[in-house]
Amino acid sequence: MSVGPNQADLRCRGCRSDACTSVLDLGRTPIADRLVPPERLDEEDPVEELEVVLCGECGLAQLTRTVPPDVLFADGYPYYSSFSPALLQHARAHARELIETRNLGRDSFVVEIASNDGYLLRNFQEHGIRVLGIDPARGPVAAAREIGITTRETFFGRELARELAAEGERPQVVVANNVLAHVADLRGFVAGIAELLAPDGIASVEVPYVVDLVDHGELDTIYHQHLCYFSVAALTKLFAAEGLSLNRVTRQSIHGGSLRLQIGHRQAPDETVTTLLEAEAKRGVNSGAFYERLRHTSEELRSALPALLFDLKQRGHRIAGYGAAAKATTLMSVCSIDGALVDFIVDRNRHKHGMRMPGCRIPIAPVERLVESKSDFTMLFAWNFADEILDQQAEYVQRGGKFIVPIPRPAIRPES
Repeated sequence: MSVGPNQADLRCRGCRSDACTSVLDLGRTPIADRLVPPERLDEEDPVEELEVVLCGECGLAQLTRTVPPDVLFADGYPYYSSFSPALLQHARAHARELIETRNLGRDSFVVEIASNDGYLLRNFQEHGIRVLGIDPARGPVAAAREIGITTRETFFGRELARELAAEGERPQVVVANNVLAHVADLRGFVAGIAELLAPDGIASVEVPYVVDLVDHGELDTIYHQHLCYFSVAALTKLFAAEGLSLNRVTRQSIHGGSLRLQIGHRQAPDETVTTLLEAEAKRGVNSGAFYERLRHTSEELRSALPALLFDLKQRGHRIAGYGAAAKATTLMSVCSIDGALVDFIVDRNRHKHGMRMPGCRIPIAPVERLVESKSDFTMLFAWNFADEILDQQAEYVQRGGKFIVPIPRPAIRPES
């Protein structure tokens, strides 16, 4: 079933050019994070086209389809950042760096867009810094408010920014981590940052890096919530179009490879920006040829991964999954993985327990079931937190359990 009334986007979300060409088509897949509760098992799962195109003008890679935000981030949106220790550590270090480098104190004001359950803002609040979170997902917003984080339950855009600015709310720091890729009105979102940010303030933005996506074969990070896949070249043009400057960029290992961007009103790009722009130009990142590698990876993975799982099943092994993540929906859909190959999936997020994955309808259980079930192998859908998960599941490994890491190509850990 289509979620209609969606239409293919005919113009680039960044520069509004119509010079977009297809670089990867993954077909029709279920919408990620639309987990199925027991009372809706008889309903058909929404599916949509999952195709990536590249803008020939600004180099922005993006999906052809825009699923309405109220479908993607409905009341049952299940992602809560605080369930990942690695993400909490990453957020704490990020907050500490901003406090120190921007000399933030009790007179400062920090706004986070897509603040989720308050996992990052609480680090500023602990230092007496006034904060405001903005997020449309009811469950995570409630969790943030429970720990005392002032949060507006709404989507961010130009109009909200103007409203806050009119109230005199001009933050010294705006944080927007892992949200830019989710935004349909990309220009309006960036314009909102420009409206909101204090004249001498900075916006700190994290986005997955398209170069890492291609180089590491991160096929499963393509799903309907991720509308765009960013290069530094595309980002530079995007911010410049709304009067902002990308002044610094650092690469981060989180989420399989990300960029942390420092953006301001003043034009002051340093060597970190120019170095990456030169590297991208040398590799032809903004050309369709760059994505050929991802196409080949996709074809190899679609063949190798189900073949490995089928062979293990044929030999009598029991297979579980770890991480009912959005990326798992794409991986299972494009690789035709269902309940005949994976018995169940465990997840630390209690909000997902008792639900089923969209499409394949594999049940989701607490992590304790992994050891209790004595599964021989566990597909690591949350491979971007592989080291953390293997440490957490030391007892499972000690009992002989092994993990299958699917990306960039299927591998078994620990090795025999």
